[in-house]
Amino acid sequence: MRVILAESAGFCYGVRRAVEQARKTARACGRCWMLGDLIHNTYVVEELKSLGVQKAESIDALQLGDTAVIRSHGELKQVLDQLEAKGVRCVDATCPNVRRIQTLASKAEAEGRTPVIIGDASHPEVAGIASWCQHPLIFSGPEAVEAWLREDPGARETPVTVVAQTTCIREFFETSWKIIKKECTNAEKFDTICTATHKRQSEAAILAAKADVMVVVGDRKSANTKHLTEICKESCSRVLQIENADELPPDFFSGCSVAGLTAGASTPAGIIKEVYAAMSEEIRAVENNEESFEELLNQSFKTLNTGEKVTGIVTAITPTEVQVDVGAKQAAYIKFSELSDDPSAKPEDVVKVGDEIETYIVRVNDVEGYAELSKKRLDAVKVWENIEQAVEEKTVMEGTVTEENKGGIVVSVKGVRVFVPASQSGQPRGADLSAMKGQKVQLRVTEVNRARRRVVGSIRSVSDEARRAAQEEIWANIEVGKRYTGTVKSMTSYGVFVDIGGVDGMVHISELSWSRIKTPSEVCKVGDTMEVYVISFDPEKRKISLGVKDHNVDPWQVFMDKYAVGDVASVRVVKLMTFGAFAEVVPGVDGLIHISQIADRRIEKPEDVLAENQMVDAKITAVDEERKKISLSIRALLAPSVEEPMEDAADVEE
Repeated sequence: MRVILAESAGFCYGVRRAVEQARKTARACGRCWMLGDLIHNTYVVEELKSLGVQKAESIDALQLGDTAVIRSHGELKQVLDQLEAKGVRCVDATCPNVRRIQTLASKAEAEGRTPVIIGDASHPEVAGIASWCQHPLIFSGPEAVEAWLREDPGARETPVTVVAQTTCIREFFETSWKIIKKECTNAEKFDTICTATHKRQSEAAILAAKADVMVVVGDRKSANTKHLTEICKESCSRVLQIENADELPPDFFSGCSVAGLTAGASTPAGIIKEVYAAMSEEIRAVENNEESFEELLNQSFKTLNTGEKVTGIVTAITPTEVQVDVGAKQAAYIKFSELSDDPSAKPEDVVKVGDEIETYIVRVNDVEGYAELSKKRLDAVKVWENIEQAVEEKTVMEGTVTEENKGGIVVSVKGVRVFVPASQSGQPRGADLSAMKGQKVQLRVTEVNRARRRVVGSIRSVSDEARRAAQEEIWANIEVGKRYTGTVKSMTSYGVFVDIGGVDGMVHISELSWSRIKTPSEVCKVGDTMEVYVISFDPEKRKISLGVKDHNVDPWQVFMDKYAVGDVASVRVVKLMTFGAFAEVVPGVDGLIHISQIADRRIEKPEDVLAENQMVDAKITAVDEERKKISLSIRALLAPSVEEPMEDAADVEE
């Protein structure tokens, strides 16, 4: 018997963020408020109370100067307005995904569309979303949608925008959308089901299909926990929803070989660990009770058979072997060559007298009364079992790239060769895979054939999943002005694309440098690390505009602090015109060298003497502070005694 814990059980990002913000606020303020339950979990709410986050059932309890932490499900708009009017400071712990739905619904109504919310009308998240609209429609599922279309003949002509509660069961949402899309002439959809919720529900369904019993942990008020229980019941006949380990019935696991465990998004890790431990103890107790007296008696007279596993105690380590007591009449031993895969390993480094050791029986000689054992062979069998289990449970494994092979690479995972096709290596098409040799990588095993000793894996599935998680993290926390350290991924004539952690943003050429540049390659190249900040972003179109230039620095002020009229500056020619040349004095500030001031003789055109990007010394002859114009002269340095009228840069426009 074994207990399998779902990978995504427990706190989602939004809940974790809300709890952390509440704890942080309590530490900073000493005392603050939450309106109702911050999240749907009694134990967490009680913990927050102990830290000073008091629970208020209505805003009447709050006064001017108080601090309120807005729960992860969001709050009614009118309540937020009342809090602001009372002078209550609000710390918004609303899940970013919920905030996005509020914005989408409000925007849809402003555009003359009717917001349609698929979800539980009594849930605080749905009530909060609806409060940001004047006339929203809320449906629990496809049956309610069909009833609406039957009862309201004009509904089919109404332009609607369809969104979903973040914890909505996907099947309900997709079926509801199919009906609306078919019947309504002007409908649009936004898939707002939280990706973490969908992943948790999918994992629960898969786990329930192969488990004899399923345990779902979460508060009884939690909608997503309730949905998890409903999903598990579709595939498993024995499903139990509990709030803590104390609610586990002692005989629930009788007769089961696989017990599944998952938890709602508001369930703390500590409670999950307690339930997991309690389930393991219950299963061990059931296993012990099911052992008959006859089985125990047989174990005391153990018979050894070639090819079986056997557990014993190391009794001695001699110069040639390790002696093991396996509870049988025969003496048992392990040759050093059968102890470990590592030929340089010393026996005392592998086992010690008194250690319990599991081995494989290689040969039994009843005549001479001994049994030959092998730890190495059993270890190899266990590795293959682990590999096969990893396929079933989609476990992420770690290995080292040992070689480039035809069509891909080979990764050593616990001594087993895993072939990773080039398409699953996570590298761009045509990349030099030999550069990966020696790297540690994470992968999922996708195919195992033990008879042919063939194992196939995918690095890409793990990296893609990590990238999606990183993208969700970026979009959940992005804000104007936020700074990131990114990597230049690609370049165009008009700017560069920078990866800021799984998401690419665009830095326009005008934002790359204060200096005039014609192409981005003048200041950066692909692979460069770049410090950027967010100028603007569009979550719906998934576009981000980034900047590099520090707008807190005024180039004109830098010039004024460094130079004065009469000073000589080393300038760079940036543009040639018919009437003269513009030259960069400091990054972001150009001055004009009129054609009459380029040489000590008359010239037909500036390019007869100057070239773009040429560095020259020029004298600052005039500064127009109001219009931020600078006049420069090369001639003044060549023939300073010649007094001729000079053109003023203020009178010449580029």
